[in-house]
Amino acid sequence: MTTELFYLLLTAMLTGALWIPVVIGYVKSRGPLRPSDYVVAPTSPLPPWVNRANRAQVNAVENLAIFAPVVLIANAAGVSNAITVDCAAVYFYARAAHAVVHITGFSLFRARTLLFTVAWIAFLTFAIEVLRKTT
Repeated sequence: MTTELFYLLLTAMLTGALWIPVVIGYVKSRGPLRPSDYVVAPTSPLPPWVNRANRAQVNAVENLAIFAPVVLIANAAGVSNAITVDCAAVYFYARAAHAVVHITGFSLFRARTLLFTVAWIAFLTFAIEVLRKTT
């Protein structure tokens, strides 16, 4: 497994794990689901951190959808170098930190936006490197 695929795997695992705080928050706030909840979803307010956790998970899914194909294309094309390895690592760590910052509500230094931007630049750099090496 290439380093890039390893970081893609970690990113997918992180994205999948981000459901855990959401489910915990739902159950702590609303109790276990009842059969009637499957017909009409509960609408009682949730604590802000649960809403942030849900948004962090949705954001992670949206970004995994653009990161994964580029890593897989690079792997299929045999593109792996210091740039792609570094970008994959930076992407994963920025996304992990983004999730923590998003869920906790930490807002100093516009940390969430900064981390999102770092991950996006890593993704973009990775994609450009794949284009450079395959065209």
